Amino acid sequence: MLTPSKTFHQPSLFETDLLLQLDATDPLLRLAAEMPWHEFDDAFSVHYTKGIGAPSKPIRLMVELLILKQMENLSDEAIVLQWKNPYYYQAFCGMKGFQHQLPCHSTELVHFHDRIGAEGVDRIFRVSVDLHGKAALEDTVHIDTTVQEKNITYPTDSKLAIKIINRLNKLAEVHDIQQRHTFIKEVKSLRLGIRHFRHVTKRAKAKRALKRLRTIAGILIRELPQHCLFECFQQNFLLHERMLKQSPKDANKIYLLHEAQVYCIAKGKDRKQYKYGSKASITSTAKSNLIVDVVSRDQNMHDKPRPLHDQKQT
Repeated sequence: MLTPSKTFHQPSLFETDLLLQLDATDPLLRLAAEMPWHEFDDAFSVHYTKGIGAPSKPIRLMVELLILKQMENLSDEAIVLQWKNPYYYQAFCGMKGFQHQLPCHSTELVHFHDRIGAEGVDRIFRVSVDLHGKAALEDTVHIDTTVQEKNITYPTDSKLAIKIINRLNKLAEVHDIQQRHTFIKEVKSLRLGIRHFRHVTKRAKAKRALKRLRTIAGILIRELPQHCLFECFQQNFLLHERMLKQSPKDANKIYLLHEAQVYCIAKGKDRKQYKYGSKASITSTAKSNLIVDVVSRDQNMHDKPRPLHDQKQT
C-alpha cells in the first residue's frame, strides 16, 4: 500500500523545527529545495497497489536514500545506519524533527530499486542533471571509459565449486529432499588441501582436491534434477554445469554465481593487473565537467579479452 510522501506535520510544543536549527545554505538542503519530488511520486506510484498490503515507505524517502547512497558511495546497510547521525541527511529526506529510529530496513532499498527498475533510476539521474540548466547543454563533451569494479574476492574454481555444493545442499534442504550424501565433512578437508596450491611439494594434492570438488558438485547436480527440480531451476543447473566445465584459459569464463555478466578486465598495472566487473562509459561536459550520461557495458567491447595466465586453479 502506497504511503504519500506529503504527510501532515504537527509542530512539537517542546522541540523546534529541524530546518530552523540547520544552515539553510548547506548543499543538501539547497538540493532538497530544488528537486521536483512530485515527479517521482507521479512516476513511481504506478508500481504500488492502493489499499492492499502493509503501508510502504514514502517514495521521496526511498529516492533520497538512493541519492545519498550514490553521493557518499555507501552500501545499503551503511546508508541506513548513517542516516541517524547527520542532521542534514534527515532534513534532506524531508523530516521536520530529529528521528531516533532507522528510516527503513536495508533490504527495502533493494526492493525499491527492483520495483522502479532501470527506467526509474535513469529518471532520477535525468532529473538531477536537469537541475544544472544550461550548464548541462554544452556542445562539447568528453567521453571516457573506466572499469566498474565489483567488490568480490579473487575468483577461483575451487571457490566456485564449494559455492555450488553449498547452494545445492541448501536447495535440497529447503525442498525437504533426502540426499544420499551431502559431502559436508569431505568438503572441509578438501578446502584445507587447496590452501597450498602454490606450494611445490603439495601442488599435486591440491590438484586432486580440486578435481574431487568438481566431482562432488557434478554428483549433486545429477542427483537433484531427479526430484523434479530441473524445471524450476533449469537456468541455475545449466550455469553450474558450465562453471564446472570451464578451463583456466577460456575466454568467456564465469566468475560469480549471482552475477554471471561479470567479466575479467586486464588493466596492465603492476599493483593490480586484473579487475572483475564491467565497463562503464561516462560522458561529461568540457567546461563545467558535469556528468550528463553514464552507460554500463555488458561486454568488454574495446579491450581485447585476455585469460588469466597465472590463475592455475581458476
